[in-house]
Amino acid sequence: MKKLIHIALGLALVFGMSSCEDYLDVNTDPDNPVSETVSPQLRLPWIQNYYAYAWGTASMRTNTIAGIMTQTGGTAANSLLSSWNPAQSSCTTIYQNFYLGAGVNIEALIDKAEAEGAYHYEGAAYCIKAMGFMMMLDLHGELPVQEAFIGKTDPAYDDGKAMYELCMGYLDKAIENFGKQQNPIAPALSAGDLWNGGEVSKWLKLCYGLKARYLLKLSKKADLYDPEAILTALNSAPQSNDDNTIMKHYNVEGDEVNFTVSDPYQASVVWDCTGYGGTQRLTRWYVNLLTNEFTGGSGTEDPRLTKLVPAMMKNVKLNADGKIISKEWARDAGVDVIHSTTRAEGGPVAALFVTGGETGYNKDKGGFVITYDLSKADNTVKTEFITNAQAIHQTTVDGDKVTILYQKGSAYCNTTDYKRAGDTIYVNLRSNGMANSGRNTTDMYYYTDAKYDYVGGTGTFYARPNSDTDILTYSEMCFIKAEVLFRKGDTDGALSAYKKGIEANFDRMQEKLKSWEAEGTQNEDQKPMADNAKSSYMTSNAVCQNAANLTLFEIMRQKIIALGINIENWNDMRRLDYDYVDYDRPNDFSAVSKIIGTSKDDPTYWFRRFSQSTHESNYNLTQLKASNKQAMTDPIWSCPVWWDCATGNEYYGYIK
Repeated sequence: MKKLIHIALGLALVFGMSSCEDYLDVNTDPDNPVSETVSPQLRLPWIQNYYAYAWGTASMRTNTIAGIMTQTGGTAANSLLSSWNPAQSSCTTIYQNFYLGAGVNIEALIDKAEAEGAYHYEGAAYCIKAMGFMMMLDLHGELPVQEAFIGKTDPAYDDGKAMYELCMGYLDKAIENFGKQQNPIAPALSAGDLWNGGEVSKWLKLCYGLKARYLLKLSKKADLYDPEAILTALNSAPQSNDDNTIMKHYNVEGDEVNFTVSDPYQASVVWDCTGYGGTQRLTRWYVNLLTNEFTGGSGTEDPRLTKLVPAMMKNVKLNADGKIISKEWARDAGVDVIHSTTRAEGGPVAALFVTGGETGYNKDKGGFVITYDLSKADNTVKTEFITNAQAIHQTTVDGDKVTILYQKGSAYCNTTDYKRAGDTIYVNLRSNGMANSGRNTTDMYYYTDAKYDYVGGTGTFYARPNSDTDILTYSEMCFIKAEVLFRKGDTDGALSAYKKGIEANFDRMQEKLKSWEAEGTQNEDQKPMADNAKSSYMTSNAVCQNAANLTLFEIMRQKIIALGINIENWNDMRRLDYDYVDYDRPNDFSAVSKIIGTSKDDPTYWFRRFSQSTHESNYNLTQLKASNKQAMTDPIWSCPVWWDCATGNEYYGYIK
């Protein structure tokens, strides 16, 4: 671990070389700084960036576990998360970016800020320290905190209770430092703050919002859950969207890349792991939250659906020159990971468009030919397949062989497996940026072929190259309040907070959509919703109108939509023991040695935590094994973390 820390610190110092800010020691070469001379305003943005990348990766991976997202079936690490058959490789990137990118610099920032009287930087450092270690607790349950960065090669682990208490203490230290007056010659926080532009008031609201978020994690613990403390924290947390803490991102050409994973620095941290490649999909369960097609749902479509769920071209018509003259849009159906065998059978296969340049394109017939063998299909399936194919394409049937001619412009899946021929209903989450074949800074369509204008995906609000990262929002605070009041029996107050949370998310999305439109996007999914979209939705049967009918699931449904791709979705699911309408384990789950419970009432029936990363098992194995009796064994993935247990005895029963 010490070797890795030294490597990361050296790289952190390289970051400081890109600028020649004033240094206190006039005899120090600004082009060759050492740790002690790197100024707070140079170190803070790198801490923010690497923490955010760790958070973005954690959010994508935990939303995959939560059944909000999925991937093409296979043995890749993220795909294994979707089937609840996790691999240790899923634990590396998050650990690297927090411990080796952000964490290793936090103590140095605290020391430097304290020495210079730059107390607002010290406050920011303590705030991010709380955020980072709480995230690591959420994921791993136990990790080194107190001995993490003191030069020990075998730092001792803190258990989950200690980690939680330390993080709450770091927030108190952050609040204390934000309340101090900085030394007049100390750098202004605005000189190095990527999140709040140096506004101390927003940092304070972030700290109190985090307190509310973390206190809510204790909802299972009758002896520790304190609704009044949460409500008190909310009084000092964001009170409107103006108080949101948001990290801006940019779609730029020639961007420098992250030293841990080589992704562009300025692009969205969620896009880097969600919209950069072509394997990510949304699930049917998530899409149903927006269409209201879940059990007991109203069937009224949410106006945010077209901004959150991608679409691709269909029914494309071409002129003689092969240019698109008309088309329609097909919205993603969402992969039914709970009920269907799609992933177990190798799907979903990526949709493509016939360009005429494919190997196997038949110029004489004017199309791309695929022959499917339906000999193993029953008669009902065979008849349905042929009927559906004939309605769209020229189709020839020869016994069990069905040949389809896909004409230019047709969407198809390049496979001879008849079960996967219909995977064109699934639209991947890819969005092209300047780092992955983007055409220009405002065109973020996913084109399936760079030489043609066929759009294979419009992208999603939270995962485009220049999507914002929502660190903490007023909308989330409203939903926390709604849950707390609901648990208290104040359903009128809960209903009011629930509605404010929905409205705040509409307003937050609309603001960003208007900015994309002003920048010149031609993507309708990036343009604003209709002016009356919010008001119409808020009075519709898709929103609870009567306090007596409000349910905790309805609060959480709207919270999931508002949070986007966010680790808090999985944290909430674990707190509520996955008790969501229509929710269940993935259909292709088989890893009974890892998720070991046999009854839904057993906490270990559900995915509960991550294993430790290879950095810990390779360099700190003795302390790792001492931290949890299940460490480095298969059942660790279903071992609840501290806040996910009702009592201390339950938690220590799992780990000791």
